[in-house]
Amino acid sequence: MTATTHVTGLDVLRAAADGLVETPPAAALLGWRALDLEPGHVRVQYTARPEFCNPHGAIQGGFLAAMLDDAMGPALFTTLPADQFAPTVEMKVNFVRPARPGPIIAEGSVVHKTNSIAFLEGKLTTVDGDLIATAMATARIFAAAKNGHGHSG
Repeated sequence: MTATTHVTGLDVLRAAADGLVETPPAAALLGWRALDLEPGHVRVQYTARPEFCNPHGAIQGGFLAAMLDDAMGPALFTTLPADQFAPTVEMKVNFVRPARPGPIIAEGSVVHKTNSIAFLEGKLTTVDGDLIATAMATARIFAAAKNGHGHSG
């Protein structure tokens, strides 16, 4: 009898942080770099590029929302088997102050999780700790997807 090894989302994220597996294209575009990966909580750094700026020289809000989503989703993924999929179904963002090109720190946390749904929170700060934006999100947890879109049928 052989023991079965279950790969978790945390295992996958740690492998990505170590450069052993490729990061998803959106995370790579945002400059994703893991700072701390724990079950239910991640702290990552993004690189806000000048190309992300609006006409006023601030990072466009959609990029900030993507950074928040890309911190909260992995926070949930750390608590799941690697073959589960948990797309965001709702997200609210509060923009507190403009962000400028350069490093941005993101934290994502699981607030509450059941077998099928999770409630998440996130925040973005400057490297000096000044709050840029906060978010709350809801994600739907699916078993291993059969058709690539999170649906089993």
